[in-house]
Amino acid sequence: MDALSRLLIVDDDPSVRAMLREYFEAHAFTVAEAGSGVQMRECIERELPDAVLLDIRLPGEDGLSLAKYLRERYDLGIIMVTASGDVIDRVVGLEVGADDYIAKPFDPRELLARVKSVLRRLQAKPPAGAAAPAVPAGSRQRFGRCELDVDARRLFEADGAEVAMTAMEFELLRVFLANPNRVLSRDQLLMHTRNREWEPFDRSIDIRIGRLRRKVEPEPAREPRCIRTVRNAGYMYVPQD
Repeated sequence: MDALSRLLIVDDDPSVRAMLREYFEAHAFTVAEAGSGVQMRECIERELPDAVLLDIRLPGEDGLSLAKYLRERYDLGIIMVTASGDVIDRVVGLEVGADDYIAKPFDPRELLARVKSVLRRLQAKPPAGAAAPAVPAGSRQRFGRCELDVDARRLFEADGAEVAMTAMEFELLRVFLANPNRVLSRDQLLMHTRNREWEPFDRSIDIRIGRLRRKVEPEPAREPRCIRTVRNAGYMYVPQD
């Protein structure tokens, strides 16, 4: 990790921001602060941080919406801060593209370790395009009962109706298309899509796959034929004739 990594703290509590700023600056970070989504955007326009520490509970635009905004536009680390019992928020945070999360109240030492871990994974990531698996030629690729426009990052039903999908769902489709009839572990899927490893009891990939199946499987109510579960191994994309 570089000696001076840039961290943006987004929290509506000035005392929390001040405490975290003092702590991270003491550990060789340059730190910026924002108390809202508007201020966060202003900070990013001035200087792009390496990572954003983002509280979910913000006035106006909440942290989940801001995480989605960041992931769609920037290649940076996102660590969500959630209330201790909000498991749903943690899952949704990972769904929209957060790299990690930490629950309040937290030990600053644990938070520092998580931020450093996210930054190490980002810095270890190969240059843009180098790690991305190659997708078959042609902008539109069939996937189950749908077609994926790879260039436009849009998914369509057979009748032409567009199917809403998240950035993470697009990345999963792209990875599956590049690896037909090949078993991909949860580790591999997370590294290809979010550049982080799977952890025991982390069901984020399973939840995303379940949602994706409802959109692309030829018969969503029946046994999956397109994205198959391989017990104790992971998932496999099987192209349909």
